[in-house]
Amino acid sequence: MKAVILAGGFGSRLSEETLVKPKPMIEIGEKPILWHIMKLYSFHGINDFIVCCGYKGHIIKEYFASYVLHMCDVTFEMRDRKMSFLNNGVEAWRVTLIDTGESTMTGGRLKRVRHLLGDETFCFTYGDGVSDLNLGDLIAFHRQQGGLATLTAVQPAGRFGAFSLDHEQTVISSFKEKPEGGSGWINGGFFVLEPKAIDYIAGDSTVWEREPMEKLAQEGKLRAYRHRGFWQSMDTLRDKMLLEELWASGKRPWKVW
Repeated sequence: MKAVILAGGFGSRLSEETLVKPKPMIEIGEKPILWHIMKLYSFHGINDFIVCCGYKGHIIKEYFASYVLHMCDVTFEMRDRKMSFLNNGVEAWRVTLIDTGESTMTGGRLKRVRHLLGDETFCFTYGDGVSDLNLGDLIAFHRQQGGLATLTAVQPAGRFGAFSLDHEQTVISSFKEKPEGGSGWINGGFFVLEPKAIDYIAGDSTVWEREPMEKLAQEGKLRAYRHRGFWQSMDTLRDKMLLEELWASGKRPWKVW
């Protein structure tokens, strides 16, 4: 199974750091938050990644180009211009990095990698949130429910996409990207999708969380998997500081690997 990760946004509310790097490359515990997300997927057996790059995408490419060198012990035979690795300290990842444009919206980025997904169910997430989510249970739930899209519902303070649930609290009956006030269940950003869900995306200017998800909800094809464990996005400097403090304290609830 493949996992598509959005990594092309500007991260304007973290501008002190995103002036020099894309938001998914902001570090928590000396590793980019993108790495933390990939480690979660890898722990659950998903090692084939498609990363949708955009703003300063070359920094993400450079990171993975030198990843093995940084993670392993190495011997350089300078005269012979040879390099050999002394240990296998890297993950079994396959990472495809695709330039999806600087100003492309979330739905447009997903549509731009459609040709890489084939006809199989796939995972989809944002490059700025961590969780102790059981991805195996999420995928099994999606397949059992039979919808085109399943999102992970979480319940922190409401400032993201809220929705109402019915049919024993699994079928999403309505979706609103950013309602005013309140909290309740919100979009936690970890999705399982069928390729046909991409047909609901018109083009580069389409925001995934608006027309596509709203229409899927109206047609009864959007499901919600309720996660009551840890979830935290890194949307502001305060969020980053919280995650850094958790990591430094050794209380790292998203570190399931």
